[in-house]
Amino acid sequence: MKRNGIIAALLLAVASLAGCNKDFLNRAPLDAYSNGTLWTTVNDATVALNGCYHNWESGSNIIYYDCFTDNAYDQYPWEGFEPVAQGNATPVNTGSANRWNYKTVQKCNWFLENIDKTPMDAALKKRMKAEARFLRDYQYFAMSQLYGDVPLILRTVSLDSANLVKQTPKQEIIKFLLDELTSIAADLPLSYTGTDQGRITRGAALALMARIQLFNADYQGCIVTCKQLMNSPFAFDLFTSYSDLFRPAFSGNKEVILDVQYLKTYNSFGDLGVLPPNSKSGQSSVAVTQNMVDAYEMSNGKTIDDPASGYDPVQPFVNRDPRLDATVLRPGLRWENSYFNPLDKKSPDYYQNGNCPPTGYNSKKFISHLSEDFDDIWNVGLNFIVIRYAEILLSYAESKIETGEIDASVYDAIDKVRTRAGLPPVDRTTYNDQASLRKLIRRERRVEFAMEGLRWYDVQRWKIGADVLKGQVTGSLNGSVNPNTGALTLDPASRIRVGSPRNFDPAKHYLWPVPQKEIDLNKNLKQNPNY
Repeated sequence: MKRNGIIAALLLAVASLAGCNKDFLNRAPLDAYSNGTLWTTVNDATVALNGCYHNWESGSNIIYYDCFTDNAYDQYPWEGFEPVAQGNATPVNTGSANRWNYKTVQKCNWFLENIDKTPMDAALKKRMKAEARFLRDYQYFAMSQLYGDVPLILRTVSLDSANLVKQTPKQEIIKFLLDELTSIAADLPLSYTGTDQGRITRGAALALMARIQLFNADYQGCIVTCKQLMNSPFAFDLFTSYSDLFRPAFSGNKEVILDVQYLKTYNSFGDLGVLPPNSKSGQSSVAVTQNMVDAYEMSNGKTIDDPASGYDPVQPFVNRDPRLDATVLRPGLRWENSYFNPLDKKSPDYYQNGNCPPTGYNSKKFISHLSEDFDDIWNVGLNFIVIRYAEILLSYAESKIETGEIDASVYDAIDKVRTRAGLPPVDRTTYNDQASLRKLIRRERRVEFAMEGLRWYDVQRWKIGADVLKGQVTGSLNGSVNPNTGALTLDPASRIRVGSPRNFDPAKHYLWPVPQKEIDLNKNLKQNPNY
């Protein structure tokens, strides 16, 4: 999370903190600076802290991670997502399941071990420590969710000891993280001004705590944490426009709790071009699946399999949840001054051609106003939201549902998200018990956060992989798009099929394989089951 005022310092910090050896800790650094001279001023400490922010999270993870799931399909083998989605990842060939990385952890450890040397205001020092601890906590949250047991390293390590550490049980890591986030929250401000905007806030600490609690079935804890964020002194709220929420012009709005920030040219994001189709010089790397499209309700709040919904399979986009067209570039949609046409062979976006969506559907989130927002899609300044207030509302509702505490506040939280999107409130007669509400909240999370990289974690914690991640990936019905009106003519008997059928083994695939190169370096590491 970086603003203009800290970019130069960040680059200096990265240069000094990037030195690492080929061992599992990706060590950075042990003694790149002389500690006797570095920690003499507040500016020195700020430079070192800014280095901890470098690559703490990636916009690429956010836009790509749904390709591990039933939400999306990545057609390029070298990008490494479909081999993982098909269940073919191995410890030697992990594909894009490669988040075993201790660079940020080590930089934060180094900062925390040395910051007390700096003569500075005690309150500022406490805040800076809290920022570093959060960044370290975030790395352990991600690694423990994806790998389970990982080494919990809270100090810089020597060359001799680096490859001797053992994995810490996941539950111990989770307890550590929740204790840490509770401890640091009070040391962080509610907000920042000037060049400090974008740093870790108290709300971010509590929001990460709520996510960890939810993902690890601590529902009572999640309820308490979410309530804090839903009340004073916090002022989070839903942004008015779901579509505009993801545009650069509206960054930092009241819904954003935590984001990873990019600045064009100086600290730019270079992967946005993987999203647009061929006609806009993009790659169509993230192709939305038919299964994802089918999850969106009709505008009357009924699912498409409800006989009373009014759904027409040959006019499938009429009267749908507005979030569908805000998220998915689909056949016949008006976008960038023309009607998107992946179905006709003469179209530059025909689904069987290179750099075109093989399912007939592209991810549209983040590029809804492509030419208006970006003059170079491979060099952009864009903030990618990591946690937003809608997640807090739905996490609160889900936790209440799971504990059986179903009251008006559950419906109110879900309704806020639905009505912002343009849907009617929850039908209380249809969704009136735990089982029906569980089904609703899981669908609501899926469509609200589609293409934001959260689906994998939900599949993992709900243990639904064998139900949703196996089988053939499909796309749009074949047919044609009228170039003048966008009208669709679809063949109900001819649906696009892409790739090989996917496989999912519940005894194996809920965790990623520990990279074999790490085990080769450290014989104390244990491989995850069945790899």
